This record gives sequence, structure tokens and C-alpha cells, in this order.
Amino acid sequence: MQDVISLDKLNIGDRVKINEIQSLEIPAKYYELGFYPGSLVEVKHKAPLNGPICVNIIENNALIAIRKSEAKLIVAERI
Repeated sequence: MQDVISLDKLNIGDRVKINEIQSLEIPAKYYELGFYPGSLVEVKHKAPLNGPICVNIIENNALIAIRKSEAKLIVAERI
């Protein structure tokens, strides 16, 4: 069975493959950066107190910050 988890629950250093983005608004701004279902990402930093999460998109080595509220809508599986 796959270990499926939302991005907000990951720890620094975790690597995952994005399975689904459960919002119609989020993909539009992240697709251009290569952040879409099937992308491999690694959590680089997590700000304290419900702050943003910084992830590295492994395919193109892009770092992006995601609000925790958006990270809850992104479902991934550990690799």
C-alpha cells in the first residue's frame, strides 16, 4: 500500500511524488514552475507557527514556497 500524505504533514528532507492537487485554483500558478501531479519534490524548509513550506521541484531544481493552507490540498506519496 502506498504511503499517501498531504504536503503539510511532511518533514524536512522527505521526498514525494505529487499524486493530486485538490483545488482548481492552485494548479494554475504552480504548473508553470513544473509543480503538477507526477512531479518529484523534496521538502527543504518549514516555517514555524503554520508558516509556509519550501519545496524543491527535483526535475528543474526550482524552490517554491507554499502556504500551509495550500499544502493541505496537495496529496503525494513517499518515494
